[in-house]
Amino acid sequence: MAWAQRKDKIYLTVQLGDIRNQKIEVTETSLHFRATAGKDSTEYEVLLEFNKEIDPQTSKQQNSGREFFFVLMKKEGSQGFWPRLSKDSVKLHFLKTDFDKWRDEDDSDAEDQEDFNLDEMMQSMGGLGGGDGGALPDDGEDSDDEDLPDLQ
Repeated sequence: MAWAQRKDKIYLTVQLGDIRNQKIEVTETSLHFRATAGKDSTEYEVLLEFNKEIDPQTSKQQNSGREFFFVLMKKEGSQGFWPRLSKDSVKLHFLKTDFDKWRDEDDSDAEDQEDFNLDEMMQSMGGLGGGDGGALPDDGEDSDDEDLPDLQ
């Protein structure tokens, strides 16, 4: 699992291949995730009790097959940056920081202008489109074809 946060939301990603038979329960104080994954249908289960409360009604989730994404909206009184995701201060060996989505508290003002859209992100993961496999046009020139000066 990987997580990141903003003032008003938590991003949580369960990273498993070929996720099936998922059973998910999101409450104000916890997330219970259970699923089978992989070719051998290994069972995975986690109960994560949150540091503060979230709003399960406005939170979103999506299964991409390889990963399960959650955007958990913080409740009005829980907004701001949490010191950690879980209620317990014990380090959870399976929980990592998602540095691709992470923003420091100081960086949050710039981030507020950029609204994360889960649907757009998932559509963009489908490829570049256009039916050509995403190939770039070849203009016959390559930036490293230039002659380099001799070494001295």
